[in-house]
Amino acid sequence: MAFKLPSIPYPPARNDGYWAPITSTLDWCEENYYATPYSAEIVNTLTNLLFIYLAYRGIANCLAHGHDRIFLITFVGYLLVGSGSFLFHTTLKYPMQLVDELSMIYTTCLMFWATFEHKRSPPVPLLLGLAMTGLALFITAYYHYLQDPTFHQNAYAILTAIVLLRSMYIMEVSIRPYYRERREKRSGTMGGAPTLADKAEQQRKDDRDREILRQMWWMIGTGLTVFLGGFAVWNLDNAYCSQLRVWRHEVGLPWGILLEGHGWWHLGTGAGAYCYIVWGIWLRHCLNGRQDEFELVWPRLFSVPVVVRRKEAVVANGGIKKTR
Repeated sequence: MAFKLPSIPYPPARNDGYWAPITSTLDWCEENYYATPYSAEIVNTLTNLLFIYLAYRGIANCLAHGHDRIFLITFVGYLLVGSGSFLFHTTLKYPMQLVDELSMIYTTCLMFWATFEHKRSPPVPLLLGLAMTGLALFITAYYHYLQDPTFHQNAYAILTAIVLLRSMYIMEVSIRPYYRERREKRSGTMGGAPTLADKAEQQRKDDRDREILRQMWWMIGTGLTVFLGGFAVWNLDNAYCSQLRVWRHEVGLPWGILLEGHGWWHLGTGAGAYCYIVWGIWLRHCLNGRQDEFELVWPRLFSVPVVVRRKEAVVANGGIKKTR
């Protein structure tokens, strides 16, 4: 006899839930109202709690450690993404769908502005802000007109890719010692013959920056892996929905929950987007030359990474200064 895990049968899907009728242009592979009449897609709803928790951690971290205000606003946008998705999957109502999907665009536009306006002289930040506001309004109006999820997904993917690639480029050319030395040689700012103390201090900074880059690339790789992994599982959910529904009913509850691909997408994109914002905070401090004042705290792979102000900052020639 084949071994079978203890389970309970799936209740039948319903069309008469509390929020009926469905008005959204999308309805995912999770069957509707099978668990409770008060939530159309219970797994897709509850997996958004990760967004809400990580948004709380991010907002609290920004307030506690004085990160740039744009990242506090970005975490508020991230919270709106999770909250909007929670309400959308609970209700499957079109207005909640817009809150879910468009808040993704708006949050990415904020990161776009933060990435491209840094250290730009006026009026570039203002003009870029106006351009991104105009783009966000255009995407909002055109998406509402088309009501085609492919347009939203493509717009989000293009914006995200531009911001990510630009940030990686800036990270490398601004922090890696090799590129710094090349800039100094080209500009003729190498100065006179360095003393032994100067050489020792420069070596410390170079070692520090190489270690920071190693940690940053690890964070980028981790974030992309979970983000794209969630995206891949979601696509399998879309492609093989009918078969997955059969398998869910065969294994029963609670094991069938593990076959909810869109829920895995929420977990992957929530964790990946959080890593990206934290990386953006850390990168901004490094671009401002504050590597000795802030550090990444990420003790374990499955812990929540945060950027914090050091209790003691390293100053010139290896000295120590208390910061809090």
